Amino acid sequence: MRAQNEEWRKQLTALYEAGLREALPAQCLPPCLPAPPERPGRLVIFAIGKAAASMAAAAEDWYEEYWPGTDIHGLALTRYGHTRPTHHVEAIEAAHPVPDEAGLEGSARLLALAESLTPRDQALVLLSGGGSALATLPADGLTLADKQAVTRALFAAGLPITAMNGLRKHLSRIKGGRLAAAIHPAPCVTLAISDVAGDDPSTIASGPTVTDPTTLDDARAILARLEKHMDGETMARLSRALEQAGETPTPGDPAFAEDSYRIVASGNAALKAAAKLARERGYEPLLLGDAVEGEAREVAARHAALALKLRHESVRTAILSGGEVSVTFDTRPEPEARGGPGQEYALALAIALKGEPGIAALAADTDGIDGGSGDENDPAGAFVLPDTLSRAAQTGLDAENRLARHDSGTFFARIGDLLKTGPSFTNVNDFRVILVEPDESLPSRE
Repeated sequence: MRAQNEEWRKQLTALYEAGLREALPAQCLPPCLPAPPERPGRLVIFAIGKAAASMAAAAEDWYEEYWPGTDIHGLALTRYGHTRPTHHVEAIEAAHPVPDEAGLEGSARLLALAESLTPRDQALVLLSGGGSALATLPADGLTLADKQAVTRALFAAGLPITAMNGLRKHLSRIKGGRLAAAIHPAPCVTLAISDVAGDDPSTIASGPTVTDPTTLDDARAILARLEKHMDGETMARLSRALEQAGETPTPGDPAFAEDSYRIVASGNAALKAAAKLARERGYEPLLLGDAVEGEAREVAARHAALALKLRHESVRTAILSGGEVSVTFDTRPEPEARGGPGQEYALALAIALKGEPGIAALAADTDGIDGGSGDENDPAGAFVLPDTLSRAAQTGLDAENRLARHDSGTFFARIGDLLKTGPSFTNVNDFRVILVEPDESLPSRE
């Protein structure tokens, strides 16, 4: 069984890496970069997100090769541990997913830089997942502690990313188009690596350079859903700040008329790359899309049912999906509990499969970190193998108990089934693959 498990891990990891390569900035960014402005104009780079530093580095390399002498300036605000060497753009590290002082200071510098541009300059905004937490510049009347509290409450409520960012945009001086408004009248080109289902520009990093289709009423409704997760004084401050900040830039705003926006990498492209490799290795790909959302354990139950059904077919199948699953906490999570949404999905999947032979899976985040503190040692996700439950039982682990406690990270760490890659320097969100071998003992349906 050990040899078979190693083979499963190799196959699953290869598919994950195939998808990841498609989204690396050095691969996807250069073909989309614009020509720099004529002298004396500056090319000013604003990079925000987990891939910010790697996107800035890829852009610098391209301009140095094809447009030598370009006057490049800029800032890259990224997560701790995600910095890459840059020559012209200063990289700043900050906390994710709960913002910290470094993110606050970095965001203030981004806004000040935006306000310094002239019409002769060219703004190049490079966005990637994680930007909503990193670019934290609260609306007037709010403190960093308030932003930290609302971030924790949003996660505890298990809200989808579109709802979370709908509130974040109205509580920020950068999100919801406000960065582009500060850049205006300088022209602004935005290139984004999408980490959201449907690749909606207004949701990626909370849309700092596009108009906002959400309204104050939407933000009020989302805030009301957080009442049981925050104290009354904080709720009151947030409510007042919403009213004082007013509406974000709305569709049709003339300040955005000359700006451009392009998605350079997405979860869909990553899944297609993995599907191509799966087919080459003898599996029929079944793509469920890059827009899968919902409670991690509920999504896992549906996927397990599909995999068990396919075991009765005569075709080797690779079930591939992306998107973003979530975890809802009924009470404050236990301090010692470990794991992210991908690991929770994996544990729920293992339980639902009940040790079915011929099925193995990997659930991982394409940024290389699924939960955790941002350290290089944090896991990207977890493997599910046919003997996952039996090996856990031999070590005294109760899978159902660990799932109930949201302690999937401890579960998989104890049996050696975590995937650890370190930061990937990109982010197209969740990557899940389930490999299904047909049950040869059952009659084919053909």
